[in-house]
Amino acid sequence: MNHIPNLQDIQNAHERIKPFIHQTPVLSSQSINELAGCEIYFKCENFQKIGAFKARGGMNAVLSLSKEEQEKGITTHSSGNHAQAIALAAKTVGTKAYIVMPNNAPEIKKKGVLALGGEIIECEPTLEARESTVQQVIKRTGATFVHPFNNYDVIAGQATTTVELIAEIPNLQVVMAPVGGGGLLSGTALATHYLLPYAEVIAGEPEGAADAVLSFKSGKIEKAPYIKTIADGLMTSLGDKTLEIIRMYVKDIITVSDDEIIAAMRLIWERLKIVIEPSCAVPFAALLKQKKRFSGKKVGIILTGGNVDLGKLPF
Repeated sequence: MNHIPNLQDIQNAHERIKPFIHQTPVLSSQSINELAGCEIYFKCENFQKIGAFKARGGMNAVLSLSKEEQEKGITTHSSGNHAQAIALAAKTVGTKAYIVMPNNAPEIKKKGVLALGGEIIECEPTLEARESTVQQVIKRTGATFVHPFNNYDVIAGQATTTVELIAEIPNLQVVMAPVGGGGLLSGTALATHYLLPYAEVIAGEPEGAADAVLSFKSGKIEKAPYIKTIADGLMTSLGDKTLEIIRMYVKDIITVSDDEIIAAMRLIWERLKIVIEPSCAVPFAALLKQKKRFSGKKVGIILTGGNVDLGKLPF
């Protein structure tokens, strides 16, 4: 796809991937609602295949390729969840996945890629190393590169999360998602714009990887002042495609500290009795930080994934 996805593109993506993904549940908690002072509906993508929403975008992108492109294999770079998404999608169409992962990627995510038959090529934990290693893989194998977020087919796939949320809870006033590279946030913003045009889309971002909030304000891709956060899935900068959509359709980006992320994560574990990873708790942390702003409103929050290393829990 070479244009910003329209509603038909997103609906087509949904039909394309439906046989290969889970329609995840929407959960709520009376005690969380009382604490937050609003009605919150959590779209639980931690129950998605590969344990994260990324299964949607990866599957849509790979299924959208020609047979010839699929047969040559698929490559990407990712610290984890998109890596597993591409490995799953490649396995689904019967081809090879070449996954470039930083050498400090969480072990649980590496194991997930290997279990799905993906081949891991490790690199230094920098964007430059990721990109140069992917180029080597393409040169060696002829594989097609599927960008983790700066790809309209990926964005359309991620948008299906919000399509399902709005179908189940049709009168939301606010929809929230975390932001790293912006694939999910872009898709969330587009689906909300098409289906609930009067609702606000608000993102949460870690203070320790706060590039999107700067890019959102300046209109050009900025780097975070520093990178140090427990939310390992959000340590990526925006792409030109995601930045354009976010500036068009996102109302605001709220930054939160690691302590606020951990407190929000713990609340969800305790009250909803479900496993989520730190990146997943970021929008809920943002809501709790600015409770007055959301007072009395109906809020949908995308819980993005549950691939947390249980040996390294922060509580």
